[in-house]
Amino acid sequence: MPPYLSVIIPTYNRSDKLEKCLRALQGQTLSQDSFEVIVVNDGSSDDTEKLLTRWKEAWPLLKILHQKNSGQGIARNHALSKAEGQIILFIGDDIYCAPDFLKKHTDFHQENPGTNFACLGLTVWDPAQPISPFMDWLTSGGPQFAYHHLSPQEEASFWYFYTSNLSLKKEFLAEERFDSDFKAYGFEDIELGYRLFKKGLKLVYCPEALALHDHPMEEGSLKKRMQNIGASALIFQSKAPEISVVPRGFKKLLLKLASSFPVLGFFWIAKSLFPALAQRKYWVLLSKKYFLKGLSRRKGEYLL
Repeated sequence: MPPYLSVIIPTYNRSDKLEKCLRALQGQTLSQDSFEVIVVNDGSSDDTEKLLTRWKEAWPLLKILHQKNSGQGIARNHALSKAEGQIILFIGDDIYCAPDFLKKHTDFHQENPGTNFACLGLTVWDPAQPISPFMDWLTSGGPQFAYHHLSPQEEASFWYFYTSNLSLKKEFLAEERFDSDFKAYGFEDIELGYRLFKKGLKLVYCPEALALHDHPMEEGSLKKRMQNIGASALIFQSKAPEISVVPRGFKKLLLKLASSFPVLGFFWIAKSLFPALAQRKYWVLLSKKYFLKGLSRRKGEYLL
């Protein structure tokens, strides 16, 4: 009998975190025969392959797929071609699920049997790791997550199609897949979510489906992240011209002025003197600067 739930995990060179991720899944309260776990090794050069071989020996229900490094979207597509569950659950290799995580997702779909219902769980920073002011900003006003704008059981828009913690019916997903034009972080999940929303997807926020995110970040990571988001925004805009994600005209001019060197310099000094007042504003402006830089790249050109 096929499993009810297929958990899909792309992984790349994070074997230590992947092991913690798998350990959390193996310790779920949901019956082990109710779900399968599909890990796609996206061309890792560390000891990921050895780790997965060891786990496969101890956990026969684990499915392991290998591919050359092609990005997480292609990796998820690879897993989807092998998934047997009625429900597809996307998480990351740095996601540690609460013990009742799979049960919460399962309960949601059993209580909402309509094929167009999807469950958006809550992803928070792993409290076992230091949470810097920068990380706190990323998830409460920055470009990481925006859960703080949602209420429990509220229907969310396609902008919240976060594949770190999201499940939906395989029947509704049908032949829709992640677009291979997106090569790096940014918009590859939102673009798929937008296509599904046009088909009638209802994405419901369920914070009780809790997952911990083990991905420490500091200000230095913002340049690559936001430039790649900018490059991806160009691709998204070309595929969904009716959705405005690329600033133009007066709005673009304002963003350029706000993130110019004199303004950034002022807030750089101010954040040292008055961090509570200026730090977050500085990060916002810095992120806009790098986003605009990403927009100036040729379509599909990423910082890898």
